[in-house]
Amino acid sequence: MSMMESTRSRIASDEILPLGGDEGDYDQLMEWIGDRHFVLLGEASHGTHEFYRERARITRRLIKEKGFVAVAVEADWPDAYRINRYVMGLSDDPDAESSVADFDRFPAWMWRNADVVDFIAWLRDYNEGCTDPARRARFYGIDLYSLRASMEAVVAYLSATDPEAARRAMDRYSCFDIIGGEGVDYGHAVQMGLHPSCEDEVVAQLTDLRSQSAAILRRDGVVAEDEFFVAEQNARVVHDAERYYRAMYQGRVSSWNLRDRHMAETLRDLNRHLRKIVGDSKIVVWEHNSHVGDARATELGRSGEFNVGELARGAWGDDCFLVGFTTYRGRVTAASTWGGQVERKHVRPALQGSFEDQLHHAPSENFVVRLGDHAPEPLRSTLLERAIGVIYRPETERLSHWFHATISAQFDALVHLDTTSAVHPLDRTPLWDAGEPPETYPTGL
Repeated sequence: MSMMESTRSRIASDEILPLGGDEGDYDQLMEWIGDRHFVLLGEASHGTHEFYRERARITRRLIKEKGFVAVAVEADWPDAYRINRYVMGLSDDPDAESSVADFDRFPAWMWRNADVVDFIAWLRDYNEGCTDPARRARFYGIDLYSLRASMEAVVAYLSATDPEAARRAMDRYSCFDIIGGEGVDYGHAVQMGLHPSCEDEVVAQLTDLRSQSAAILRRDGVVAEDEFFVAEQNARVVHDAERYYRAMYQGRVSSWNLRDRHMAETLRDLNRHLRKIVGDSKIVVWEHNSHVGDARATELGRSGEFNVGELARGAWGDDCFLVGFTTYRGRVTAASTWGGQVERKHVRPALQGSFEDQLHHAPSENFVVRLGDHAPEPLRSTLLERAIGVIYRPETERLSHWFHATISAQFDALVHLDTTSAVHPLDRTPLWDAGEPPETYPTGL
């Protein structure tokens, strides 16, 4: 027996919980989660059908059985809030697919896909049958890319509540008008000295809006307070996005940390807000493994990066539970370059000796495994782990998609789905429909 085979044999059948697609699949995971208030669900790519499907299955149980009241996802605040209005029965959108219409920028398929639409439809149905309005399940985005959309949302809110304040906001935000493009164009112009920073303007606007909170809180009803919170978060998105787009040209660690701090702080603010309006707040988070898994257990963390998972553990300790997702091979929806066309690509078999390779040789193809102090011995080592975002470049896979980690410390539990398929985008193209040819094309038969 080789050394590798000996190591693989240590993952025994009694150390994993096979997934068979039935209702009882996640019974043990629900017990592990217990009464925790924060459950962070990852994904090893932004384009895998099974990751979306299984996160939805887990989330439905958290909502129905454990009283979770919000889903916070790696999406922009204003775009996701349209979904929230739909699932809460507050919008004119006729169906779930219409509610994702604002996700019209790259990578649209992350949220404009069939699995997300199915989950949104379930949320709407659940809420319609919920006898206690306070316990309805909400949907929020905690990311910061929506610079212009958030500016427009702030002005729209103020136009309806305080026209003079709306004029001040428009004057301040007009600082960005000369650029004309999105945040990346603004950051590049500032870096090149072609445009002054708008930092003072966005800080002033956020401060101005927050100074009105006392007046807002004196209004009757929860609706006014909720609407102010949404506007305040949009103003904070503008504030943090302005910093983020300038930091993009200062190095990866700086911009990464700004973004993950923003998402963690949005999660914190959302928790505080929900506690005020619904009482006991429980939130489930959907983000990539790279945001959910504790960065301190990865080589990226050792290079100075932190992430939402690390910050959540720091803020809430054992009150949060981190779940990672992995796959060995399959297909994925991704692009070859940023802003490129959506494609359906082959995911190469995992590298030998990686965590995914170890999991591939476990006694079951699809399963849940407890990590932390309960992790099987092979998962306690520091090995390679794969991460596919919205871009997948198999030709440079080792360099662009693998990093070293200690997965037992990175997550509290792991869902492994050995062979996975591509998520179905709502906006399919001939390129996606055709998919990649086999790697042996044109000689392979």
